[in-house]
Order: sequence, then C-alpha cells, then structure tokens
Amino acid sequence: MTKPTGAAPLDALIIGAGFSGLYQLHCLRDKLGLPVRVLEAAPAVGGTWYWNRYPGARCDSESHSYCYTFSDDLVQEWEWTERYPAQAEVLRYLNHVADRFDLRRDIQFDTRVTEARYDEAANLWRVTTANGERFAATFLITAVGCLSAANVPDIPGLKDFKGVCHHTSNWPHEDVDFRGKRVGLIGTASTGIQAAPVIAETAAHLTVFQRTANYSVPARNAPLTPEVKRQHKENAAEIRRLMHASTNGHPYLIADRAALATPPEEREAIYEAAWARGGLYIRPSFSDLMISKEANDTAAQFILKKIRAVIKDPAKAAVLTNIDHPYAAKRPPIDTNYFETFNRDNVALVDIKAAPIAEVTADGIRTSEAFYPLDIIVFATGFDAMTGSLLRLNIAGRDGVKLSDAWEAGPRTYLGLQVAGFPNLFTITGPGSPSVLCNVPVPIQQHVEWITDCIAHMRKTGAKTIEATVDAQDRWVEQVNAAANATLLSSVKHSWYLGANVPGKPRVFMPYAGGMARYRGICDDVAKQGYAGFALS
Repeated sequence: MTKPTGAAPLDALIIGAGFSGLYQLHCLRDKLGLPVRVLEAAPAVGGTWYWNRYPGARCDSESHSYCYTFSDDLVQEWEWTERYPAQAEVLRYLNHVADRFDLRRDIQFDTRVTEARYDEAANLWRVTTANGERFAATFLITAVGCLSAANVPDIPGLKDFKGVCHHTSNWPHEDVDFRGKRVGLIGTASTGIQAAPVIAETAAHLTVFQRTANYSVPARNAPLTPEVKRQHKENAAEIRRLMHASTNGHPYLIADRAALATPPEEREAIYEAAWARGGLYIRPSFSDLMISKEANDTAAQFILKKIRAVIKDPAKAAVLTNIDHPYAAKRPPIDTNYFETFNRDNVALVDIKAAPIAEVTADGIRTSEAFYPLDIIVFATGFDAMTGSLLRLNIAGRDGVKLSDAWEAGPRTYLGLQVAGFPNLFTITGPGSPSVLCNVPVPIQQHVEWITDCIAHMRKTGAKTIEATVDAQDRWVEQVNAAANATLLSSVKHSWYLGANVPGKPRVFMPYAGGMARYRGICDDVAKQGYAGFALS
C-alpha cells in the first residue's frame, strides 16, 4: 500500500479492524461509496480477538448470536462449531468476513495511531501514526473497542522478576509452555476464570491470587450438533428480532415474572433449570434481579450453594464464596471447570484482599504474609475499560482541547456516539452507550448503521460538520446516571464499569444501563428529528 503522507484527504478514517472497524468500512465504502481507510495497530484483522489468545480464551455469548446479522448470506454460509466459540474460531470468522467483503485492500496494518487533531480551518481530522505517517479525513471514527487498553498493575519490584510475565490481553502467538513451571495467576474475573483451568492442566503448580471473589456459572459448552446448527439457520430472522428486542442484545427476553412473587419451590426449580442449561440464563430468569437486592439475593444464594458443593476444601470454599456484590452487578462470568480446578493438588489459592501483594521479587511474589516462588506470572487484570483505548489516541478537538482534558472528571458523550467540541468524530460503542452491558456485536452494528445513516444524511443535505451540543450531552449524562441508579449496578463501587480497577481514574458509571432496545429507540428518534441534540453546519 502506498504511503499516505501528503495524499488527498479521505472522506473517513477508521481506527481499528475488529468487529466495529470491519463493518464500518463495509458500510461507508460499499454502501455509500466513500473513500475510506482503516488503520490497525496489529498485523491482521480481529481486534480484541487478535490480541487476547490466552489459554482458555472463549466468547461468553452463544455463537449464533456473537456474529454479524447484516447479511443473511453470511449468516447462512458460516458454521460455528461450538456453543461458545474459542478465540481461534472467532478470529477465523472475522478473517472470513474480511475476505468475503474484500476489506483488506483498504486496511493498513502495523499502523498505530499516536495523535488525532481537528483542523477547524480545513474541517479535517489530521492523524499521525507511530511510523510518522500523516493522514487527513473529514470524518474520524474510532473502532478501538471498549476492552483493549491493558491494565497492568504497578507492583513494586515487577521489573526485577527474572521469570516470564504475560498479560492476557497481549498474549504471545507462540504457545506458552507451562510444563514443569510454577505459575502465578493474578486476577479472577472473566479472563482469570477462563485461564486458570487450562493453565492448571499442564503447570507443575498454579497459584491463583484473588482480590475479588466472583460468581460464575458453568457454560455447559459443547460442540454444536447438525440439528442445532440447522435450527439456528432456519430461525435466523427470529434470533435477530429477539436480539434487537432484548435488554442485553442476547436472543432471549427477560422473563415477565418477579423472583419475590414466585413461590420458593418454583423459584428454585427455575434456577435449577437455568443452571443445568448453563451460561447466562439465570440473569433473565426474573424481572427484578437487577433492581431489588432482596430478589437478587435469591439468585446469589443459589449460585453460592452450587459453588460450595463443588469445592472440597472448606477454607478455599470460604475464600471463593466471600463475594461482596450482587449477582450480575459486575460482569457475570461463565466457566468450564473453574471451581473444580481448586480441587487439584497442584492449585493453591491466595486471598490478596486479606494479605495484599507487597512486591514482586526476582523469584516470585511476596504478600504481607508469605512468599510464593514463581517461574511465570500471568496478569489477568483486565483493562482500562471504555476510555483507555480512546485517550491513548491523544485526540484534540476544537481549539486544541484534548479529550483527556474534556474527560478529566469522567467521560461525557451524547449517546456514546459523539463528544461536544469534537466535530465529525464518532466513537463506536463509546462511554454512554450500552456496549459492555450487551452481547457486543449488537450495539456495534447499531452504532455503525446509525453513523452510516448520519453521514449519508449529511451528504444529502450538504452539511459539513456534526457535533454534539453541550446541552444534549449534559442531558444524556444525566440519563446514563439515572439508568444506572435505577439498578443494582450502581451499588458496586469497585467495578470496572466505574473505572475502579485503574488507580486515579474518575469513578463514573460509564455504560448506559437502560437496555439496548430502549437505546436503539432513542437513537432512532434522534435521527427522525433531524439529529436532535447535534449541531449540523
């Protein structure tokens, strides 16, 4: 691909070639006929599924819903092999999409954006990369993902460790050999819950360092039978309708019944059926689980009882079930043999809430109470979620105002799509959108289609810029806060939904908790009203 420095401005520049960037490229290039380019830091497509290839990496949405639905032909021709696809299968899918729609010819790989600045006089976004290349485009669209900026804790002595360290979000492409090794795994959220059982299978010894205990429900993952595959294809239209109608973008609706109004025996039977089915089906079993602590306690106690029944060591069981938040008020993990892993002779559990990590030494990790010799440290410590991937682009808008300064007290957007003071900048699944509270391909496709329609409207009407107004942004932030406060999500003060996993990050509830279906309706109404809340000029 020829170097773009000094080349004619593009209509649109997209940052990221994962689920969001690929579809946005397809829509703008193939539907609107615009000159578009995608800049991707990795050497290949895939986004988070390119980087996150840690042991056990697997989707926690069912495969028939974790996919694009914009093309009926694509839905019919692709065959998933498992109920919950592993990282390699999702990556194969995204590569298939890139090939099927001939997307690679407009993607520049190995290109990391280091700065994006709005030139008001020219009405262009001027973008610089780590390679020194410069691009100019009328529209800048970030497709960088909500969970892509790794969060590596600043532990004293880490640089002195003589062994090997890996963060799950930037895993080596070659296999990491755990045989004969003493491994320390830090983090027990979704990623750690997936990685621990697989690491334990070959490691000489695995020590899991847990700060926050988590609920987890068995995934019941299995290969898809021919009959199930056929059902998914025959019912594709209904599956898509359900995903669009549901709160979280999954192909099922929340049951129209309250846990507290259901007789205990019947309620228990419903939970048992959901547990046997596996996955996320406990959460939609009752309508009041996310709004009533008393109702939520019925689900939480059921899950805790199930966890205790698995773990043989009472001391480990006590630590693993010492959970301090309502069920699903943080991201609800699903697993394959996670709690069973702690029954293995080669697995130890360290409660670092009771005995915090003091330092990393050349040979291992020292807590306030003991020393643990290690050969490999695996950080499953998550991400600087939702804002980290945007802020590291060093975006500056009107009058040179930096996004980092505009968001100094926390992110402020209108619909999670635009930021006041940053004309023609669109953020796919940005803070203030349902994003991470959903089966994410659903909000991604909705965002991309809304942005595409918006740009088409601008071209039709002759508008050159679009920018969220301050008033609309302020009102939307109030709605985001109100939606969170109406649920148990706001009761958890140490959730990454609020940025609490990153020291110094403002504590602001970032995703919109009002539900994907309601959000879609709001966005549709805004567009029908001539893009109310946006200034077009």
